[in-house]
Parts: sequence; structure tokens; C-alpha cells
Amino acid sequence: EESLQMWDLNKRLEAYLARVKFLEEENEVLRAEIQSAKASPAGDSWRMKYEEELRALRDALDHAFREKCTAELSRDNLYEEIQQVKSRCQKEQAAREEAKKQLSLSRKELEEERRAQIWLKERAVQLEKEVETLLEVHEEEKAGLDQEIASFSQSLESFRCASVAFQPVEVEDYSKRLSEIWKGAVETYKTEVSQLEGSLCQAKENLWKAVEDNHQSQLQLQHLEKDLAGLKARKEMLEESLAQQWQEQRGEAEKFQLAMEALEQEQQSLRVQIARVLEDRQQLMHLKMSLSLEVATYRTLLEAESTRLQMPAG
Repeated sequence: EESLQMWDLNKRLEAYLARVKFLEEENEVLRAEIQSAKASPAGDSWRMKYEEELRALRDALDHAFREKCTAELSRDNLYEEIQQVKSRCQKEQAAREEAKKQLSLSRKELEEERRAQIWLKERAVQLEKEVETLLEVHEEEKAGLDQEIASFSQSLESFRCASVAFQPVEVEDYSKRLSEIWKGAVETYKTEVSQLEGSLCQAKENLWKAVEDNHQSQLQLQHLEKDLAGLKARKEMLEESLAQQWQEQRGEAEKFQLAMEALEQEQQSLRVQIARVLEDRQQLMHLKMSLSLEVATYRTLLEAESTRLQMPAG
């Protein structure tokens, strides 16, 4: 049993020594490779190339970040411009609504002026008819008064030509009565004539006022038509400017969207490149760590073996 244990221990020792020898050979080979890699300029060139690529990627990332900031600033400016255009559109819409309201009010005033003009024309015709009627009545009353005066003068002549059969008192009374009647008739005629003249003057004044109002209404109608034409022209101009601004804003929005898509694609590609570089770097770090661990293991084994060989035989 002890011989079997010794034989097993010898086999394990032989395997361990073979493994140590193999590891020493690999260690020497790796050491030679490391020394050659350190001594050769290829490693430095590879490291410089890697650092240059990393620097270029960092610069590209910084440039992309700056472009992103610029694009965000442009987006904010464009958003502010869009808000300003929207506010301007709202103001123009409000102005258009106000113009529509003023137009409707102007149309209503125009209709009212037309109706007033028609009423004034009808009133003027009516006043002319009344004036003609008053003139006819005045002529008829004047003719009646002339007839009364003629008949009164004839009766007075007959009274003068009559025989003096009356007493003086009756003649005086009759003459007083006749004079009073004559005065009353003259006063009535004067009153009627003055009333007819006043009504005629009032009719002429009303007719003149109607003509003047008609003229003012026509002038106001022309002014309202000019204002309406100006409002229509302003409305068309505002609509054209709004359509042009909307087209320009739409074109700028499309350009900005294309630029944002291009920047996003470039950012995605940069992210992929950075992830690839980081992955390569991590793999290199893992390889370096594994090599360091193997070198430390080999060094420990070699030190243990050298210590074991330096120990005395006993």
C-alpha cells in the first residue's frame, strides 16, 4: 500500500514537473515575444494608430456634440420663429376678422344709406308734390280773394251810386262795418299768404336739406366703397404674404427635419464605432489581465521550484 502511494506520488510529481517545464518554455517564448513587441516599433505604431483613431473618434464625437448643440439651438430658434409666425398669423387672422366685421358694418351702413337715400328721394318727391299742391291752393285762394275783392268793390260802387235815403248814423255804422270787414279780410289774406310763403320756404328748405343729405350720402357711399376696396386689397395682400410665409416655414421645417435625421444617423454610427472601440479596448484589457495572471502564476511556480531545488537533500 505504501509502495502504491509512492508510485502515485511519483507519477503526480512527474506530471507536475512536465507541466512546470512546459510553462517555463511558454513563459520564455512569451517573454521573448513581449520583449520583441516592446523593442519593435510596430507596437508603438499600433499604439499610436490606436490612440490616433481614439483621438479622431473623440474629435468626431465632440464635433457631433457641437453639431447637436448647434442643431438644438437652431431648432429652438426655429421654434421661436414658428411661434412668432403663429402669433403673427393669429394677429393677421384677428385683423382679417376685424376687417370682415368692419366690412359687414360698412355693408350695413351702405344699405342703411341706400335706404335713407331712397327715403329721401321719396320724401323729396312728396315734398315737391306738397309744394305743388300748396301752390295750387294758394293760387285758388288768391283767385277767390280777388273775386271777393272785386265783388266787394262792385257792391261798394253800387252803394255809392245809390240814393241818399239813409240816415247819417246808419251810413257811418255801415261804413265802419265795411272797413272792419275789409281789414279782417286783408289781415286774413296776409296771414294766409304769410303761412303759404312760410310753408313754401319750409318745403324749399326741406328739399334743399334732402338734396344735401343725398349728396352727403353719395359721398359717404363713395368713401365706404373706397374703404371696402382698400380692405379687399389688404386682405388679398395679407393672404398672399401668409401663404408665402407658410411655404417658407414649411421648406425650413423640411430642411431642419432632414438635417436632424442626418445628425441622428451620424450620431448612431458614431455610437456604433465608439461601442466597437470600447469593446476592442475591453478585450485588450482582458487579454492583458490574463497575460499578467499567467506571468504571475509562472513566476510563483518558478520561485517555488527554485526554492525546492535550492533546499538541501535532507
